[in-house]
Amino acid sequence: MSPVRPATAPELQFPLGREHPAPGVLHTVMPGLHWVRMPLPFALDHINLWVLDDADDHGPCWTVVDAGVSIPAIHDAWSTLWSGPLAEHPLGRMLVTHMHPDHVGNAQWLIEQFSAPGRPARLWMSASDYLAARVSRAHTLGFGGERAATYFASHGLTTPTQREQIRERGNYYATMVPDLPMDYRRLQDHLPVRIGNHLWTCLAGYGHAPEHMALYSETLGVLISGDMLLPKISTNISVTDMEPEADALGLFLGSLRRFESLPADTLVLPSHGHPFTGIHARVAQLHSHHEDRLHDVRQACRQRPTTAAELLPVLFRRELDLHQTTFAMGEAVAHLNHLWHLGELRRQLDDDGVWRFSPA
Repeated sequence: MSPVRPATAPELQFPLGREHPAPGVLHTVMPGLHWVRMPLPFALDHINLWVLDDADDHGPCWTVVDAGVSIPAIHDAWSTLWSGPLAEHPLGRMLVTHMHPDHVGNAQWLIEQFSAPGRPARLWMSASDYLAARVSRAHTLGFGGERAATYFASHGLTTPTQREQIRERGNYYATMVPDLPMDYRRLQDHLPVRIGNHLWTCLAGYGHAPEHMALYSETLGVLISGDMLLPKISTNISVTDMEPEADALGLFLGSLRRFESLPADTLVLPSHGHPFTGIHARVAQLHSHHEDRLHDVRQACRQRPTTAAELLPVLFRRELDLHQTTFAMGEAVAHLNHLWHLGELRRQLDDDGVWRFSPA
């Protein structure tokens, strides 16, 4: 994910302020909807999770939206919550927006630890993301292992040290997602989901994950946006070795249209950053951000046939660690592929087996 300049549009407002709950603290956003913030072991150092009042055939329970990475710090924070403000009810439903480790990694652990005895909570997520998570646990896709190292090399990341570091991350996904439920309930676009006293509608989004599910409640005027809409950074849009010719950016930009139809005063609850209003301004800003980046890509490719690796200093004007470099490479390919799909660029393999893009 990369900063969007300007970092925050003037039209964005933060009705809950710029403070956030500490790990292990439950902050009530409105009756029946609560905010939990957990640490992450990355440069992006936190994730927002949501707890909703709910009930099933056996009585009151909690629905949790997204789970965090499976690390001791998050286990401890959830245990603190379930020995405190969540202690009265079990976990009734584990709803996951998409398959990335910071969202699904801790889902199985939460189900095992906090379901009612003999009644394990059901995992709810899209079929595409559930199946992608299962495959990724068996073989990390996109950001680690031999296939990823070969894929990134084909886009110009040929430094032996970087290739070896990527190759060594073959179990990268499984370390953060140590287990997954063997069954789940499928979320689909437009599916209504009743949680407690409110009806939520699933809004599918593409480009960031196979089939990301945001949740919108018309009666509450709230969108749980997952990673599709973030207030200060742009959602990472990557092309990986699993689908190397994908037009992920085109899918993402198309998905943003779904949010343009929501009311202007919708309260957006993002996975990273602070809750905000100004959804239409944010969508317009993201379109502008990616158009600026596409302009930079066009300019670079006009100067000489260009690889994704050569675009990194053009698109990301800061030093990148290995974790950030893999995401940045995926995003550089996404911008190149988008212009290739539009017919503005052509691509050719050079004598070293590296894809170079130039004007069509």
